[in-house]
Formats: sequence, C-alpha cells, structure tokens
Amino acid sequence: MLSLPIPNHASSEPHKIHKTPALLERNNSLNSVLQPIHHAHPRTWLLLTILSLQILLIFTLRSLPLSLSLPHPLRRQNHADNFTSADPAQDPCGSDRIFVYELPGAFNSEILANCDNLNPWSSRCDALANDGFGQRATGIVGVVPDELAPAWYWTDQFVSEIIFHNRVLKHKCRVLEPESATAFYIPFYAGLAVGKYLWSNSSARERDRHCEMMLGWVQDQPYYKRSNGWDHFLTMGRITWDFRRSKDRDWGSRCIYMSGMRNITRLLIERNPWDYFDVGVPYPTGFHPRSDSDVIEWQRFVRERNRTSLFSFAGATRGAVRNDFRGLLLGQCNETDTCTVVNCAKSRCSNGTSAILETFLGSEFCLQPRGDSFTRRSIFDCMLAGSIPVFFWRRTAYYQYEWFLPVERESYSVFIDRNAVKNGTSIKEVLERYSKEEVRKMREKVIDNIPKIVYARPQEGLETIKDAFDVAIEGVLRRFREQEEWGFKW
Repeated sequence: MLSLPIPNHASSEPHKIHKTPALLERNNSLNSVLQPIHHAHPRTWLLLTILSLQILLIFTLRSLPLSLSLPHPLRRQNHADNFTSADPAQDPCGSDRIFVYELPGAFNSEILANCDNLNPWSSRCDALANDGFGQRATGIVGVVPDELAPAWYWTDQFVSEIIFHNRVLKHKCRVLEPESATAFYIPFYAGLAVGKYLWSNSSARERDRHCEMMLGWVQDQPYYKRSNGWDHFLTMGRITWDFRRSKDRDWGSRCIYMSGMRNITRLLIERNPWDYFDVGVPYPTGFHPRSDSDVIEWQRFVRERNRTSLFSFAGATRGAVRNDFRGLLLGQCNETDTCTVVNCAKSRCSNGTSAILETFLGSEFCLQPRGDSFTRRSIFDCMLAGSIPVFFWRRTAYYQYEWFLPVERESYSVFIDRNAVKNGTSIKEVLERYSKEEVRKMREKVIDNIPKIVYARPQEGLETIKDAFDVAIEGVLRRFREQEEWGFKW
C-alpha cells in the first residue's frame, strides 16, 4: 500500500481570506437582496443576518482548495515503501508495484528439493545448485581474467525460473500486500515440473498435472479474478513449444493452452512470435557478474581480444534430419583454415565448456543456425564473447528478443538466408566483404549490449547497470501500464 505525503498546514499566522472579485460580487448580490427589507422587525433582521453569514461562509469555504488527507493505518513495511516520495521523479518504481504469490511448495521448492529425480538419466542437483547458477566453472584458468573467474558457472540453460524467482523476491518494487500491487508474479517452476516427464513413457495427465493444479490455485485468488490474469506474469524455463501440446500423444504439456493461462504474460527462452503473451528472454549463460566493475572489466577484455579466426561454429550435426543444414555449415567450415569448429556431438557442449568460450573469444563471427527449435543458447554464448552472430533464420533471434537486442539488426549481426547457403553461397566470401571498420562497429554494438543478455549474481541486482532480469521486469511493467492506458484487453 502506498503512503501518501501528508501536507503540513501548521503555521504561526492565521489563514487570511482575501476579497477576490468573485467574493465581492457575492457580497453585492446579497446586499441587493437584503436592501428592500432593511426596515423589517429587528428579530427578522437578526435571523436574516445569521442566514447571510452562513451563506457567505459556505461560498468562502468552497473557494478554498481542499488539501486535507487522512493518515494510513500502520502496516508492514514493503520494499517499495522505501522509495515513496512526494516527487515521483525520485521514486524508481513510479506507480509500479509487484506482489509475489506464496505458492504451495509443490509448485517450486519441493520440485527443487527433488532434483535427483528431475530427469530419467542422472541427478540434476549439481546443475541447480548455487541458486540455480550451477557449479562454479572449472578449466577456465587462462581463458578469462583471473579476477573474473569466480563470476563464471556451468549454468544450465533451463534454470531461468529459479533465477527470476530469487531476483523478484529482492526487487526494489516488491510489495508484501497485494492490494497495492500493479503486477502479480507467479513463482511456478513449470519447466522443471514438466521436464521430468518429457523423455519418459508418461501420460498426458502426468505432464499436465502441475500446471492444472497451479492454475486452479491462482484462479481462486481475488486479484486474479479482478483482472482475469491480465496483470499476472510468470517465468517458464523452457521453450514455448514444450507447453503447447495439441494432442495427448504429442510432445510436452498443454499448459499454455489451458484456459486460466490465456491472459498471463509468460517469460520464455523461446517464444511463439504470434502470441502476444509470450515474451522471449535470453538463455542463461555462464557469466554472472557480481558488480558493475565485473561487467566493465569483461567488456574491456573482449574488446581487446586478439581474434585469429574469421568465423567459428560450435555444434553437432543432426544425422536423423534430412538435408541437415548444420552439416552444410560444418562442411564449409572444414574447407577453410579461417573457420574454427567445436564438435558438440554426444553432449560434450552441454551447459558450455571452456573450448566453446575460447573459440568464440578468438572469432570475428560465429555461425548460429537454429537448434532443436528455432533458438539456441549458443547465440548468447557467442555475443557474450564479443563475437558477431551470423543468423540463417529470422526467428532465431530477430523475432524473439526484441527487448534485449538492438532494433537495427544489421548493426550487430549478419543475416544469410539459409536457402542461399543451400544453393552454394560461400559464407566465407560473404563475411570477408565486411571491412575492418565495419567489423569493429558491429563488435562494439555487441559488446555494448552484453549487460542486457547476462543474469547478475547478486539477488538485488547490480549497482547501476541493468541486466537481463532488469530489462525483462521493466518490459513487463511497461506492458501492464500500456494495457491500462490503452484499454487493450479482451
């Protein structure tokens, strides 16, 4: 609940009511009414005098500004209350306030506690340790500056739910009372919940169970009922297609298609470009800066890096895919000594390796075809290393991460249509056409953008630099304000 400043009307001098033209006119009008009866009985004259004074007092009070306000009752202190000010410009939250639901543990903490059983092959506990950042990175001595090594982790690409939950709990605009909130966060670990069932012989009911139960709980909340979900949002730590099952026998859950989810804004590492409520957020990378200085030092490091390869590719072929495009890229890479390849067959690149990092640090450009879906984490590993991404599908980045990547696509990336490559276009020749100055400007744009694609380690965020979490939350709050202003609801 917001605290409004109470004006202080105390003064050593009494209020003076000046006779404005409006008041003079009222007095003259009253005299004209009383003049014909000034010879009336004294008692009548007394009554009329009292009546005229009451009328004059009413008009006088109506002409004064009403500036009294009542104090609010005592209540618990919210994070956002610390910034409440008479000057809105000094309040970093403005009118924005976030309430975080306290979901039953079955929807988040208990899922995390059962990390040993979240996939059929091995424990996920190491990957989910350290508040979701995973184990500290090893084997990077000599690859990154020594002072920045503690900021690197082997972070899993599907942990954004944990990262966002921890950060929003410490957000400066979080409030503890829902009646003062303008946005409501649902800390449901949808990706971890369904991940357990994606590669096993599970039923559609099993894959849908957590989401159905969560929506049943949320739809019972009065603030969901008030807005029908329009001011609610959550993070879903996998790609959107893992939650869009049309038929029972198909892949994934049908969480996004459930009626209660219709108006809820969803933060996903890959969105459906044609769904307004899907918002694409960066895949988590291994770099989690501890301070502004970590970011600045990393930007300096990648800016000054000596790059010996024209381009690089980190990935593996898809043998089961007909006319596998990755095979074409690997073929072109292997035909020239200006390309470096990291073969990621048999999952050796899972969650990043020092080999990938070192390769991207040494390359001017990095090839970014689609992954198992249209996006891949490698986009952000590449840009984090100051390498310029080369895209072959517009849906790989341009239609995904509008809040996080520059609007001018050519300012930070190269696009080569995949059909041109299939028809024999040489990637090497296309990239060699860029002058050193053009490459420098593109790299500078990539480096400038690094803070917006990393997730900081402190749960309170960095000092002054905004990271991917900050950009995402600001975007959601802006969207909710615009919905209210434009009346954009159905």
